[in-house]
Amino acid sequence: MPSRRAAAWLAMAGLLAISWCGSALAQSPVSRALKPRSIAVVPVYVSYTTREGDSLYDIAERYLSSPADWALLSRLNHVPAPRRMPAGLALRLPADKLRQDHETARVIATSGTAEHKFGRSPYVPLTTAMTLAEGDHVRTGPNGFVTLELTDGSYVTVAPDGELDIGTLRHTRLTGAGDRVLELQHGEVESQVTHATKQDDRFQIRSPSVVAGVRGTRFKVAYDSDAQTTAVAVLDGAVGVDPAGQHAAPRPGVPLQASEQLVKARFGNVTRAGAAVGEPVELLPAPTLAQPAKVQDGETVAFDLVPAGHAVGYRVQIAHDADQLDLIRDLRVSEPHADFGNLPDGTYFVRIAATAANGLDGLPQVYGFERRRFRLDVSAAQHAGSRDYEFRWFVSRADVDTRFRFVLAASPDLRHPLVDRTDLSGGLLVISDLPAGVYYWTIVAEQFENGRFYEKSSAVRSFTLAQ
Repeated sequence: MPSRRAAAWLAMAGLLAISWCGSALAQSPVSRALKPRSIAVVPVYVSYTTREGDSLYDIAERYLSSPADWALLSRLNHVPAPRRMPAGLALRLPADKLRQDHETARVIATSGTAEHKFGRSPYVPLTTAMTLAEGDHVRTGPNGFVTLELTDGSYVTVAPDGELDIGTLRHTRLTGAGDRVLELQHGEVESQVTHATKQDDRFQIRSPSVVAGVRGTRFKVAYDSDAQTTAVAVLDGAVGVDPAGQHAAPRPGVPLQASEQLVKARFGNVTRAGAAVGEPVELLPAPTLAQPAKVQDGETVAFDLVPAGHAVGYRVQIAHDADQLDLIRDLRVSEPHADFGNLPDGTYFVRIAATAANGLDGLPQVYGFERRRFRLDVSAAQHAGSRDYEFRWFVSRADVDTRFRFVLAASPDLRHPLVDRTDLSGGLLVISDLPAGVYYWTIVAEQFENGRFYEKSSAVRSFTLAQ
C-alpha cells in the first residue's frame, strides 16, 4: 500500500490535472460559445425590532407592500404565523418589499406661464399652494417660472421653457428614507436639496443623457433637447453623474463616489446623449456689478456688469427673494449690460453669472436692489426780446417733499459754477442778464422718504446765447 505521503502527492496531482483540464476547457472554442452566467442580486434586508403584541400579519400590513407578505416573513425568520411575539425580537424584512407612502410637492412661487397636467388631461395653470404628485407633468413658458417645495424642505425651480415630470415622490414607512426622482425633458431645473439623514435617501434629476444624484446640495441641470446634451453645474456640495439608463445610477444607499463622475462644488460637466459622462470642469468665477448700490430709478431696470475673463455671455436673473426661489425675470446677454424694461417699485434681488464657451453658467453673485422710479423732467427757454432764460422742472413723485439744486456753468463738467442755487422748492427759475456764450446746466432733485435719502440728476444740457 502506498504511504500517506504518496497518497497526498497522488491527490495533489489529480487536483492539478483537474485544474489544467478546466483551464484548457476555458480556452476551447466550445467554452467560449457558452453564455456568461448572470450575476445574482444579493438580497438586502432591514432589521425590525418587535413591539409587545406584534404579529407577522401586523408587521406586514404596516411596513410591507401587502399584508400577504406575512408568509415571507415567517419563512425568513422561522416564526409561526399566528404567534403574538414579545417585544425586543430582531426580525429581517426584505428591503424590496418595504411599503412606500406617496408624497406631494407644493407650489410656493410661480410667475409668467407655468402649468401642469396629469395623464391625458389638459394643461391647467399652476397657482401658489397647489399640490402636485407622481405623474404630474410641469411646463413653463418663455418667461415662466415655478418653484416646488418637497416634504423634506428641498426646493426645485423650473426655469423658462422647461418641462419636468414627477417620476417618484415617496418615502419608506419603516425607515423614513425618501425616494424622489424627477425627469427633465427640456430646459433647466435648479435644486436646493436638504442634507440626507438616511442612508437610503435618494434624490435624482434624470435627463435623456444623464442621472444626477445628490445627498444634500445646490445644483442645476439643463437639458438641450436639440443638441441632446445635459449640463450639470454644482454650486454647493457634490453631485454623482451617471449615464442615463434604468440600471446606470447607483442604488439608494450606495455612496456618490460610486458614480461614473463625481462633480464637486464650483465644477460642472456637459454630457451628450449616448456618450461617456463628461469630465468635470471648473466653473467661471462670479462677475460683479459696476454699480451695486445704485437705486433703479430710471424708465427701465438695467444693470452694467464688470466684464469677466473667458466669458462668452452673461446670465442675469431677478427674483423677489435672495434665494432666487421666486424668480420673475431671466435674461441672457452677449455683452455685460442687461435691460429688463419696466418693473413695479419694490425691493428685488439680482443674480449674475458668466457663461463659458462650453455653455456652463459660472458661479453666481446675488445683489439686493431697490426699484423706485423717480422721473425728473426739465426744460429751458429764452424769454422773447430779452436776455433772460427760464428753467422749468417737475418730478413724478410729487407727493414726496422734494428740494432742488440748480447748477449753471460755462463747461460741461460743471466744475466752476456761474450759478449754484440750492434748497429750491418750486419748479421754476429765471436767470437774467446772461452774457453771450455757451452754457451748461443741470437740476438735482433730492427726496427723503422712509428713512432713506434719494437723489436724481437730470442730464447735463446746454444752450447758446447769441450777441
